[in-house]
Amino acid sequence: MTTPRLMAVHAHPDDESSKGAATLARYAAAGAEVLVVTCTGGERGDVLNPALDRPEVRADLPAIRRREMAAAAEILGVRQRFLGFTDSGLPGEGDPLPEGCFAALPVARAATELADVIREFRPHVVITYDPSGGYPHPDHIQTHRVTLAAYEAMAGEPAQPLKLYYQAAFEKQWFSTLHEAMLRWGIASRMSEVLANWPDWAPRFDVTTRIRCAEYFAVRDRAFRAHATQADPAGPFFAHPRDLEREVWPTENYVLARSRVASRTPEDDLFAGVNPA
Repeated sequence: MTTPRLMAVHAHPDDESSKGAATLARYAAAGAEVLVVTCTGGERGDVLNPALDRPEVRADLPAIRRREMAAAAEILGVRQRFLGFTDSGLPGEGDPLPEGCFAALPVARAATELADVIREFRPHVVITYDPSGGYPHPDHIQTHRVTLAAYEAMAGEPAQPLKLYYQAAFEKQWFSTLHEAMLRWGIASRMSEVLANWPDWAPRFDVTTRIRCAEYFAVRDRAFRAHATQADPAGPFFAHPRDLEREVWPTENYVLARSRVASRTPEDDLFAGVNPA
């Protein structure tokens, strides 16, 4: 039997650590081969950690983000590969995308390059974002489009992955569950503002698959902190007690979007129905 292989396709360095990282660490620790594919270098991103928002950091941000990505991959126990596309940044409403950036490329062109990586790695399962991108960043939406296009373009090939999942990475229920639990614990909650201003673009997920991975939340947090320019220690990601999270929400959740194998939902394993060969 061949080792199970899992690929996660993300837009920027840090996305793999803030979205589904405990899942990746769990499967890697269990012996699966895990590859993170990062579409861009994140070179147009902001420095979100105020302690590092300095001119010399901004000047060297592309190299810094690559070093951060390498450190996070090592912590998670996964392999990582850049597709080499240029970060699109986050243009203001009505502003054009930068010329030649990832989000401005024809989907088919980028999908061809991702498909080549899929043929090389031959994952049984691929994870990416839902059509909203997880949030409306042009690179995230493009990552969804490119991954879906690559999957569908490979139809009939032996290397086509058996299953494609979308991450349920922005679930309102996650915020409300943690908010209510913190109030029960007598802890001030920073979730109330998020819930009060829940965005119109936020997707509604029909979750099919819940991966129990609470024992890897600490690994997830270490990996995210390795992206020091992006991880503000005072930010909301770190604001709730991890023991509380492990108690009330011990999973990372997914939506099974495409499958070439029979698998009953709900699932508790991304490789359900897969017989690695």
